[in-house]
Amino acid sequence: MRLDIAFVTETFPPEINGVAMTVGRLVDGLRGRGHRVRVFRPSQGKADLGSEHETAMPGLPLPGYPGLRFGLPAGRRLARQWRLQRPDLVHVVTEGPLGWSAVSVARRLGIPVTSGFHTNFDRYSVHYGLGWMRPGVAAYLRTLHRRTRATMVPTEALAADLAGEGIGGVRVVGRGVDTQQFAPARRCHQLRAAWGLADDDLACLYVSRLAPEKNLALVRRTFAAIQAIHPAARMIWVGDGPSRARLQAEQPTDHFAGLRIGDDLAAHYASADLFLFPSLSETYGNVVAEAMASGLPVLAFRSAAAAELIASGIDGISIAPGNEAAYIAAALALVDSPLALREMGQRAAQAMQSRGWGSVVERFESVAWEALGLS
Repeated sequence: MRLDIAFVTETFPPEINGVAMTVGRLVDGLRGRGHRVRVFRPSQGKADLGSEHETAMPGLPLPGYPGLRFGLPAGRRLARQWRLQRPDLVHVVTEGPLGWSAVSVARRLGIPVTSGFHTNFDRYSVHYGLGWMRPGVAAYLRTLHRRTRATMVPTEALAADLAGEGIGGVRVVGRGVDTQQFAPARRCHQLRAAWGLADDDLACLYVSRLAPEKNLALVRRTFAAIQAIHPAARMIWVGDGPSRARLQAEQPTDHFAGLRIGDDLAAHYASADLFLFPSLSETYGNVVAEAMASGLPVLAFRSAAAAELIASGIDGISIAPGNEAAYIAAALALVDSPLALREMGQRAAQAMQSRGWGSVVERFESVAWEALGLS
C-alpha cells in the first residue's frame, strides 16, 4: 500500500546540517519505496518558491544560526492544503512554530501525526545565554511530542530518556551512513599536501557546526597537547557557524576548510588520521558515523552516536561524559602509535558496512504503519 506522507520540517537540503541530511535521506528512501512524500518547510530565500513536492512556507532566521530558518505558524494554510489533498500521515520533524501548528491541524482534521526528536534545543539554550529558558523549552518539547502518536529517535538511550519524561510511543528508528560515499578509498594525498602535511604527519579533524554548544574549547586543548609532542601535526576544521571567526583568529595556524559537501567532504574525512568530537549536546551526531565509515578512529564522549557505534579500544575511543582529562590522555595515547591508529580506523570502516540508510527507511515505514493501525 502506497502512503501519502506530509513531512513538516524547518530544515531540508540543500541546507547543510545533520537534520537536513537525515530528512533528505528519509524522503528519498520513502519515495524510492513507492510512497508519495510532500515536504512543507520554510522558504530558503527570496527566490525559493518551492516545487511540485516541496511547499515553501514563511520563515525567519534562527537566532545564532543565520544560515538556518524557523517556520512561522501556518495553521490556516496547512489546513487548506490538507483538506484539498489529505495525507495519510503527517510527520513533524522539528518542533518550531511551524511544527506545532502542523500537529494542531493534523489532530483537528483527524490525520494521524508522528514526530521526530533530532535536536536537544533545551540544552542548546544554555550556550546562548538563555539558560533561564531551559525548563520552559523542555516543557514545550515534551508537550508537543505527547500530542503525536509516535516519536521517532535515533538511539536507545534517547528513547529511554524521553520515555522517562513521560513521552509515550517512543520508537528507535536510528540513522544510517552512506558507505559508498564515505570510505577510506577517498583518502587524497594532494589534499593532505595542501594542508601542509607529509605522508607520515598527523592530521586531526573536526567536522560539524562551529558553535558554542559543540565543546570546541576541548578540541583546542586536546590538539595543543598533541602538537606539543608532534609539532608537525595539523588541526583541520570543516564547517561554519557563529564561533568560526573567533576560533580562526585565535588559531591562525590551523586549517579552516569551511563548509564541504559530497565527495569533497568525504575526501576531507578520509584524508585525516584522527577525528576529535567532544560534543555533549548531540541527539545523535551523523559525523561520528561518517568519520568511522571513512576509516577514521573517533575520540568522543560516550553519548549519542558514539555510545552506540564505537567499540571503545577496538574501532575508536569513547570516554565517560565530561571527563576532559581522560579525553586528552586518550588522544595522546592514540597518536603515540601510528600503526595502531591506522588499524583502529580500518576496523571502524568495517563496523559501518552494515549501517546503510535502507534499514532506517524500513524502520520509519514500520512506525508509520503502526501509527496508522496497519502493522
